[in-house]
Amino acid sequence: MRALIIDDERLARQELKSLLSQYHEVEVVGECSNAESAIEKLAELKPDLIFLDIQMPGKNGFELLQELSPVPEVVFVTAYDEYALRAFEVNALDYLLKPVQEARLAETIRKINAREKREVREEHVAVLAPIGILHEEDQVFVKDGEKCWFVKLKDVRLFESEGNYVRIYFQTNRPLILRSLNYLDDRLDNKVFYRASRKHIINLRWIESVENWFNGGLMVKLKGGEQVEISRRQASRLKEMMSL
Repeated sequence: MRALIIDDERLARQELKSLLSQYHEVEVVGECSNAESAIEKLAELKPDLIFLDIQMPGKNGFELLQELSPVPEVVFVTAYDEYALRAFEVNALDYLLKPVQEARLAETIRKINAREKREVREEHVAVLAPIGILHEEDQVFVKDGEKCWFVKLKDVRLFESEGNYVRIYFQTNRPLILRSLNYLDDRLDNKVFYRASRKHIINLRWIESVENWFNGGLMVKLKGGEQVEISRRQASRLKEMMSL
């Protein structure tokens, strides 16, 4: 697993790199001292995992994550324990307190190995998307106010436009993000995410039932319970795309 260390303290980076050197399954491919340089390194190196400090000059660790899409796996490494709850709300792999203890790091590596084995066994290994296109196995960072999530796109069943925002439907959550539906339509894999109307993009994997609707349109019911009307024009395109 290729890893990038992001921490503004040089000694902290060196110490963590030294501790990780005993684990052959983790290859440290680079290190950064701030969010700005990290964005460049992430684009260049495409690591599977980042060891991320939270308190850094300029953007903090959470702010960095907001700018990434898709998002690598994250282990937070910080001197402050008050961020632990927030870290796990965004599905971080682990949360290490400085100075990092060997035994505690070993536990983190065990979690990483167990997760990798489980993903391989389930044949759901995430692959970083090519630049510009996001596929259903990609993971994205979603923030709405103080709440944050790491979300695999396959778990998102519906995108709904609300003015300059888009509401994202996954599990029982309905966060709003400052993106346009047109922007998402350009970035999402259209073999899975279908532009049903001016206001909606649906995940075709989440369709539970379809029935004919007024004026040649369709009414789609999603497995989450939402109903979305597909216009006649889009219904015709959908039928053509999905027919044998």
